[in-house]
Amino acid sequence: MELRQLRYFVSVVDEGGFTRAAARLHLAQPGLSSQIRQLERELGQPLLDRSGRTVTPTEVGRAVLPHARAALAAVDAVRQTVDACTGLLRGRVALGLVSGATGHAFDIAAFLADFHDDHPSVEVALTEDTTERMTAALLSGELDLAVLGLGAEAPGPGVAFRTVLDVPLAAAVAPGDPLLGRRGRTTVPLAALRDRPLICLPRGTGVRAALEHGCARAGFRPRVAFEAAAPRVLAQLAARGLGVAVLPAGEEGPGPGLRTLRIVRPGVRARVAVAWRAAGPSGPAARVFLDRLRAALPEPPGGPAATGGAPGRQSRTDRPANGKEPSGRGRS
Repeated sequence: MELRQLRYFVSVVDEGGFTRAAARLHLAQPGLSSQIRQLERELGQPLLDRSGRTVTPTEVGRAVLPHARAALAAVDAVRQTVDACTGLLRGRVALGLVSGATGHAFDIAAFLADFHDDHPSVEVALTEDTTERMTAALLSGELDLAVLGLGAEAPGPGVAFRTVLDVPLAAAVAPGDPLLGRRGRTTVPLAALRDRPLICLPRGTGVRAALEHGCARAGFRPRVAFEAAAPRVLAQLAARGLGVAVLPAGEEGPGPGLRTLRIVRPGVRARVAVAWRAAGPSGPAARVFLDRLRAALPEPPGGPAATGGAPGRQSRTDRPANGKEPSGRGRS
C-alpha cells in the first residue's frame, strides 16, 4: 500500500468521480483508475461503487476513509514540522474576493506576486464570489480568508474581520439628469432615488446590502434595473443614460461628463473588510498569509488608535463579529 494510493482514493471520494479527481491531481484518468484498483486488490475489497453517475465509497470504503484522511494528515504534519525547522513554508491558501471590492483598498495582485516571490511553495487559490457565499465558505473551511463587502451588518458569529475601506455611496448620473438640479449640487437625498431606475452591484455584495438597508430606512424598495459586477461597468451604463449608478464614491471611473452626487439623508456607506474564521486559519501557510496581509493593508478608518497599534492586534476594525477574542493560536 502506497501513500499516493490513499491520496488518490480520498480525491476520488471528494470529487465524486475519476475525471474530476484526475484533473485535480494532474494525472491521466486511466493511471488513476489503475492505482485505485491496485489498492483494492491489495485490500481484497472494493472501496468505490462505480455503478452510478457519481462514484461513491462502498461500506468498506466508508470505513477506510477516515483512516486514509488521518494518514495523509499525519504525513502533512511531518512535512510542516520539518518545514518549520528549516524555515520553508508550504501549503495552500484559499482566498475569496468580492468583485470590485479592492479598487481603493489595496493592490491584491501586487500583494499576491510579492507573497509568491517569498513563498514559492505555497499555492494561493483565488476565487470570486458574493459576500454571502464567501462568509458561509469561511465558516465551512472552504476559504481561509476573504475580502468582503460589508453592508450595515457585520459578518455573522464566528467570523473575525478588519475594515480596510469605509466610504460613502454616491449616485452617478449622465449630464442633464434631473437629480443634478441647480449648478454646483454635490449631494442628493436617498429618497430622490425612490422612483428612478438604479444600476447597482448584484445581490450578495456589500454595496447592494448597504443600498437596500438605506432604502428600507427611507421607506421604499430600490428599483434596480441593471446589475453588473464591476463598478466601471455601472458607470458606463449610467453615462449612457440608462439609470442612476449607485457605487462607492471615487469608483465611478472615467465617463464623458458623468457627475456624482453623494447620497445623504440618510447617508449610505460602503465598507470592505478582510475576514477570516475567528478561531484563526487552520494551516501555517494561511496564518503567515493573514499576518502578512494585515501588515500590508492600508491604515484602517480611524487611524492607529482604531487598530490598537500593531497589525497583529485586534480592535473595533480588526475583531471577531461576535465581539469576543478568539482563543489559542487563532489570534495570528
